[in-house]
Amino acid sequence: MLFDLRGSGRRTTVKVVYLSLAILMGGGLVLFGIGGSVSGGLVDAITGSSGTSNSSVDAYRKRAREAEATARANPKDAAAWATAARARYQLASAGEFFDQAQRTFTPAGKEQLKLATTDWEKHLALEPTTPDDSVAGMMVQAYSQVGLNEPAKAVAAQEVITEARPKAATFATLAILAYEAGQTRKGDLASQKALSLADPADRETLKADLDAKKQESLSQQLQDATASPTATPTPKPGANKKKSKKKKD
Repeated sequence: MLFDLRGSGRRTTVKVVYLSLAILMGGGLVLFGIGGSVSGGLVDAITGSSGTSNSSVDAYRKRAREAEATARANPKDAAAWATAARARYQLASAGEFFDQAQRTFTPAGKEQLKLATTDWEKHLALEPTTPDDSVAGMMVQAYSQVGLNEPAKAVAAQEVITEARPKAATFATLAILAYEAGQTRKGDLASQKALSLADPADRETLKADLDAKKQESLSQQLQDATASPTATPTPKPGANKKKSKKKKD
């Protein structure tokens, strides 16, 4: 299991750890390349879709259909379903499915993401020995706030990545996603593991960042819980008068 929390410590670079934190804490700023000196972002790097043309979108659409046809023809082939999920996610990140100005998925794009996650869940349902962690990375984004906004499923996808690549950066990302999903215990375990694997010289700063994210998430959960208090039913006009009359009689 992921949280046996066993194994020897590993060193990792500050660059890897904080790139991971920036992706989650900065959200779309890093993910989609906003605010940087380079065009595009991680989505472009993953999908190859930077300013895709209609012909490119058609190619992605064809690839997605063919991949899903192959998977349906071989329903017990876990790798085929992972390939289908990848192809469908790539389509969701291209053309009219992705709003370049807002750097978010359009409603049509989110429909494509739903198809991608359906394929992904079929991949996982077959219980492959090693789930495809590269596709899991796409699913983390599919389940993100700019996608389907399903934080618990984003955590599950990140766990696949973390099991395949148990490093400080992947555990730090898992901790942040878990906090955002309200899974505080899991977030704490992942945070502890991230700190144990991080370079000793960087642990203090990393801990401060993870603690800040935890408090931010807890505050947001409290705010959400108190935002819509249960309304007290308003008595119907005349109700008290009828009760008084009945008592008098």
